[in-house]
Amino acid sequence: MSSSTFANAQQIPFDLGYRHAFGRDDFQIGKSNAAAVGWIDRWPDWPAPIMILQGPAASGKSHLAAVWQEKSSAKLINPEMLITKQVEEIFSLGDALVIDGLDPWLGDRKAETTLFHLYNILKEEQKTMMITMRMSPSMADFIIPDLASRFRAAPSVSIHAPDDMLLASVLIKLFSDRQLSVSNDVIAYLLPRMERSFAAARDIVKRADHKALSQKRRISVPLMRKVLSEMMDY
Repeated sequence: MSSSTFANAQQIPFDLGYRHAFGRDDFQIGKSNAAAVGWIDRWPDWPAPIMILQGPAASGKSHLAAVWQEKSSAKLINPEMLITKQVEEIFSLGDALVIDGLDPWLGDRKAETTLFHLYNILKEEQKTMMITMRMSPSMADFIIPDLASRFRAAPSVSIHAPDDMLLASVLIKLFSDRQLSVSNDVIAYLLPRMERSFAAARDIVKRADHKALSQKRRISVPLMRKVLSEMMDY
C-alpha cells in the first residue's frame, strides 16, 4: 500500500473496540459496508417491515444496528425473547425493534412462530425491525415456509470483509486509542498477514500493547511478527 493511502487512512476517524463507541460519527464507512449504511439512511422508507443485515462475525453488524437503533429509537430485543415472550408483548416494546444475532433461533418452531406473527403485526401497523444474521436468509433452514418466503423477499444487505483502506484505518485508530505510535511499515506488515476482521484487529492491538509494555519495547515489525506467530493456530 502506498504512503498516500496511509496518509488518507490516518485522517479517518474510527471508534470501534477499545473505547466501544457506537454513534454514527464513530462508524467508519468503506466499500465493505457502504450499502448497509445506505439502508440506514433510507429508513423509514423501507419496502418491507424488516431489513436484514447479514455478514460474518466481527464485521460490524452490531455496531451498525446500534447506529440505526439510535436513529430510530428502536428497542433492542434479545432473540431468546422469541420463545419466552408473547408476540404482543414484544411488539409493545417500541415502534421500532432490533434483533441482533438471530441465527441460532432459526429452526426453532416456537421462535419462528413468534417471529412470523411479529412480522405480520409490524406490517399491519407499519412498524419496522432490523435483524442481524451471520448467514444469508437464502441459506437458512426455516421450519415455517411462510416465514422463509417473507425473509427471502425482505431487503437484505451484506457487510463484507474490510478492504485494505478500512482495515488500515481501524488498526491506526486502535493503536492511537491506546496512545501507541505505529509506523506505516507496521501496518503494511500486518495487512496481508492478519485475519480480515475487526475482532482480529482489536485482538492484535491488545496483544501488541501488552507485549510492548511488558518487554518495554516499541511497536515494530519484529514485535508484531512475534504477536502474529503466537496467534497462529495450525
